[in-house]
Formats: sequence, C-alpha cells, structure tokens
Amino acid sequence: MYKGIIRPFLFLLKPEAVHSLVVKSIKIFFFIPFVKPIVRSVFGCKNPSKLKRNVFGLEFINPIGLAAGFDKNADLFQHFDAFGFSFIEVGTITPKAQPGNPKPRSFRLKKDKALINRMGFNNKGVDNAVNNLKGRKNPRIIIGGNIGKNTLTPNDKAHEDYLYCFKELYDHVDYFVVNVSCPNIKDLKQLQDSDNLSGILSEVTLYRSSQKQYKPILLKVSPDLTTEQLDSNIETAQQFNLDGFVATNTTTSRENLSTDKLTVETIANGGLSGEPLKNRSTEVIRYIHSKTKGSMPIIGVGGISSVEDALEKLDAGASLIQLYTGFIYEGPGIIKKICKAFDK
Repeated sequence: MYKGIIRPFLFLLKPEAVHSLVVKSIKIFFFIPFVKPIVRSVFGCKNPSKLKRNVFGLEFINPIGLAAGFDKNADLFQHFDAFGFSFIEVGTITPKAQPGNPKPRSFRLKKDKALINRMGFNNKGVDNAVNNLKGRKNPRIIIGGNIGKNTLTPNDKAHEDYLYCFKELYDHVDYFVVNVSCPNIKDLKQLQDSDNLSGILSEVTLYRSSQKQYKPILLKVSPDLTTEQLDSNIETAQQFNLDGFVATNTTTSRENLSTDKLTVETIANGGLSGEPLKNRSTEVIRYIHSKTKGSMPIIGVGGISSVEDALEKLDAGASLIQLYTGFIYEGPGIIKKICKAFDK
C-alpha cells in the first residue's frame, strides 16, 4: 500500500513539503485516542526479549532507531515507537533558532533511492527543543540529542555552542551525539581536526563529570574521511572516553549514481544519503569496529533499505542501526520486517 499508493502521492510534492505534511499529520491523527494503538498493532515490533540490546548503559527494546534530521525540533519523539522504533535522535539542535540554507535544499534521486540535502541545521533552537522534551511521557522510547553549532558561530567559538546545547539538554535526553561532520554547514568539517574536536569534547566531558547522572556521548563521523582522519577521530574519542560512534553522516561523493549527471550537477552541493552510501558506511563501521577491537559501540546508519542491509551493518560491527532515507522510500513496514529477521 505504501509503495503503490501513498509514496507516489507523496512524491508528487517536494521533499520538504512532504516532511511538513507528515509532521502535521502525525500530530493531528495521533491526538485521536485510538489511532496510535492501531498504528502500533500494524507496524510495531513484537519486541521479544531477544530483540533487546543493552548498549552504552541503555536498554533498547530493539536495535532500530530513527536518525537525526527527521525530528529536528523534538516534535514527534513520543509517537515513533508506534512505528517500531526503539529510539529517536532529535536534532541537529543549535543554541539559537536558525532558518538553514536557502531553498530549494532537499532533492530526491529516485533511480538511486537517495536524497541530497543541504538543509543547514534548520531548527527552532535548543530552548524550543527543551520545552518539547519537558513533556516527555513515553518511557518506551530512548531519546538521543544531536547537537551542533549555529552557522554564524565561528569555529574558534564552536565549543561554546556545543557546550550550551549539551548543558540545556542534559536532563532531557538519554544520550548525546556530537555532530561535526555534516557537509551542509560552511567550514564545519574543520571541527573534525583533532585540535578543534578536542576543544569541544573537553568541554562536554568535563561538564558530564560534574553531573550526578552519566549520559553517553557519541561522535558522528563522516564517510568522506581518509583512513588517517578516521584514526585521528578514533584516537580523540578514546582520549576523552567517549561512549561510541554514529557511522556515518551523509557524503559529498557522487560516485556510481544512476541518476543522470546533469541532474546531479544541477542539484550541486549537499549531503547524499540512501543506497549509494551503503557500502562506504559499512566500510567505516567495519574499520572502527576493528580498530577499537569492538570496545566502542557503533550506531550504523547509511543506506539501510532492506533486511539484508540492516544485517550487513550489524555483521560489520554495529550494535544499533538507524534509518532515514530507507524509511522514506520503503515506508514504515521496513521496521517490522527487520525486527522479524532478528527474531528468527
């Protein structure tokens, strides 16, 4: 039904318009008392004990989460367990609200089951996210906070933005993801250098050490890093006792696309997600897992659009997985399919 009826209708609209429509629809329909239980009965995982995972001190009812970028403002986190997700990563959240990059900034590559976006951390700011998270009533779902810097904040002040978001969100999310790898913010990739990254991680880990409750911190890495750069990220993460990685962010690569070159060149810059990212994401997961000897958990994300893709990420060393583009192309039924595969 999704691929035959719903997706063709949604794909008549521009991606950002679809996202807005879906957000508003979920808010409206899930307000009706009987809707959420029905959705859960259709799409939700059965959650037998074998699906549970204890990762960086948190218990996940299954290993499948929704990646950052969908629930940017922490508007929908209380509803997504109905589709089978065990965790939601909200954000990327910045200290101040910002509109992001000029439109159009999100594009479908249907032949490749991919998206290109250059959203630019558009969000309503950390105060808005905190206000939404204060109303958290759903204990079933784990919430991650993906944090970044405002576009206008210079890199030498970036650590202040990350620390501010970290402090404000600390009592409201279950784990954090430090996002220094998004290709859609000017000069953000420079923060992946060891000196800049150390400045950010020293601030957030020092603050964490002063708190009564320990919150895991993960580093989101780029698929475009060289082996040497990956090694540097791993060493820095180990130096500051981070709890794991999210691998990977979107890519600036345009290799091996079926979409015609002129269309891709017209879209120009932005981060590519979906099936073309699958192999590189898996390579990075496998490399980090090998390099750390499995000592640091990995959330695998990038090109998961089938049961086989999910199993491939786990076989490569991921402890958990996240969906985004695959969720858009395949629909909510994909979560239940993956859960059934794990349940065998």
